[in-house]
Amino acid sequence: MPYQVPDPKIFACTQSTVLGNKIAEAYGADLGKVHFARYSDGEFQPSFEESIRGTRIFLIGSTNPSSENLMEMLLMLDAAKRASARHITAVIPYFGWARQDRKDKPRVPIAAKLVAKMLETAGATRIITMDLHADQIQGFFEKPVDHLFASTMFLPYLRDLNLNDLTIASPDMGGSKRAYAYSKAMESEVVICYKQRAKANVISHMELIGNVEGRHVVLVDDLIDTAGTLTRAADLMMERGAASVRAMASHGLFSKDAYEKIQNSKLEELIVTDSIALDPKSDKVKVLSCADLFADVMHRVHHNTSISSKFLM
Repeated sequence: MPYQVPDPKIFACTQSTVLGNKIAEAYGADLGKVHFARYSDGEFQPSFEESIRGTRIFLIGSTNPSSENLMEMLLMLDAAKRASARHITAVIPYFGWARQDRKDKPRVPIAAKLVAKMLETAGATRIITMDLHADQIQGFFEKPVDHLFASTMFLPYLRDLNLNDLTIASPDMGGSKRAYAYSKAMESEVVICYKQRAKANVISHMELIGNVEGRHVVLVDDLIDTAGTLTRAADLMMERGAASVRAMASHGLFSKDAYEKIQNSKLEELIVTDSIALDPKSDKVKVLSCADLFADVMHRVHHNTSISSKFLM
């Protein structure tokens, strides 16, 4: 009798439980049970509450700071490996620590490479993630990486707005490739902001490359942290005569006073995904779920069918 490949099992780290439930529902499965035992000093121990021997499992969890989120993923990967799971796929909607992808000054780490190696050592046999801060991070892994794009959600939303005189914009030079991809898909113009930083999260100067007068501008970026760059770019574009400014960002970190900046800015709206658990504190923030995207790709991975259409910007 031929061997029947068992159905996969889906589990979620605590920071991604809400998204994990949405992904499992979209996949057509139940989210597996994981118990976390906690010691009084903060140490914790995850345990799978069902057998996973010989199965493919998907572990869902974004690794945004605090470092406890990354540690959860690592411990669950190790537990799955020691429980004899057949394939262990780390589904990381937001790959944290990715901004440290190179040595930009002496005596600093390349944290993204370190995190990649830790995930593989812990037991990940495949990585599924979305909108890495830098594409080259895929090369830090020896295991297969499926790098998805939030544009599969953002572009339909953008088309539904039916904006005339549309211009796609990048808030910095590093995002120019993304902006040009969106502009090609929308057959629109593109402008770029050039910025200089005094230090991390502090902008000393910003200038606009291109004309936005009378245009409906949509800023595209991979993540929103303090929202300083984004709101300053939006205000600059309105000063230069833009008819309206919106923004789309894959990952919403919203640290410090980000929501206040967004609410007080010239932005008409900001669209993000739920790759990180959010409780928006501004009526300008709209959240699109990435659950269907990840569920579809997980299904294709399990059944060994092509996912190339999900790589297209």
